[in-house]
Order: sequence, then C-alpha cells, then structure tokens
Amino acid sequence: MRLQEFWSRMERQFGAVRSQTVVRDHVFGSLGGRTAAEAIEAGVAVRTVWLEICKEYDVPPKER
Repeated sequence: MRLQEFWSRMERQFGAVRSQTVVRDHVFGSLGGRTAAEAIEAGVAVRTVWLEICKEYDVPPKER
C-alpha cells in the first residue's frame, strides 16, 4: 500500500479532519506506543499501520 492510498482510505473512513487526528494524535500500543505518523516515519509498513488503525477503530473487514 502506498502512502497516497493510505490517506485516501483514511479520509473515506474518518473524514478529512478526523483522519488527521487519528494519525497524528492517537497512540497505538500495537505500533510500539507510537502514533500512526510516528510508526510510518519509523519504517513500519503503511499497510500494517492501516490494519492496526482498522482494528483499533473497528473498521468492518470489507472496508479494510
């Protein structure tokens, strides 16, 4: 998954403003106690970050 696709999915799922908040402010234990932005910057695969966000926010499997 490319970063552009990640942001597109985030905005579809959460909206433009909330997607920014989820990525930059929410700390995920499953991502090593980092925000999604920090995890991506640290080299965690974008798809992995997307799937962890989906789990945390109960995104239905068909929308993942």
